[in-house]
Amino acid sequence: MAKVIAVANQKGGVGKTTTAVNLAAALGINNKKTLLIDIDPQGNSTSGVGIDKRTLDYTTYDLLVDNIKVQQALLHTKFQCLDILPASINLAAAELEIAEKSKRESLLKNAVTPVRGNYDYIIIDCPPSLGLITTNALCFSDTILVPIQCEYYALEGLSQLMNTVRRVKRQYNSKLEMEGVLLTMYDGRLNLTQQVVDEVKRYFPRKVFATVIPRGVRLSEAPSFGMPVMYFDKACKGSAAYLALAQEIINNY
Repeated sequence: MAKVIAVANQKGGVGKTTTAVNLAAALGINNKKTLLIDIDPQGNSTSGVGIDKRTLDYTTYDLLVDNIKVQQALLHTKFQCLDILPASINLAAAELEIAEKSKRESLLKNAVTPVRGNYDYIIIDCPPSLGLITTNALCFSDTILVPIQCEYYALEGLSQLMNTVRRVKRQYNSKLEMEGVLLTMYDGRLNLTQQVVDEVKRYFPRKVFATVIPRGVRLSEAPSFGMPVMYFDKACKGSAAYLALAQEIINNY
């Protein structure tokens, strides 16, 4: 049965989609059957693995709103051991449309559970908000991975995120735990970076990954080619970092 990991932070620009795409691809390279679920209306994880959002018949919107079978939306990617449930801009309206449904917080879990046994890992790219869609992801997940950028306001809003996690754990998903905090956009030459690292470790003792994700041009370029970074440039520091993160997660499972 797959381990389900939600990649979540309500702050935008912290490397959430970059992490979801590249962690999923790195797990696949390690021969772990992996499903990437894109539930961000921007659909950047979808385009990040080379899927044209304009050509999709079904997306995660249809899973949540129209109760289609998960197999109808599931796509194989051209990357090793990696499938995706794609997203499109239609998802932006989903929160309003599912608000009146019964057990609305469990729609994603109920939709995807029939194929959970087909995978080793399921990685969910959450939207930059703490609304009903993110709640669906947390209700389905075993753990939450929180990317935090090494910048001045790194911990801003995190208490709100942790309150949401505690609420979901209390009301809907008692097994939800913290997978870990991932430091992104790391630049060891800056004094500020080390200050942020120390602050994050105080806030999340024993929950910060040893792996850090460096700033890198290749990480920024890869999505425009529809590729995870290790397929775009396997020799770059970003590739090595996400492969190391995948190994940390595999070792901890």
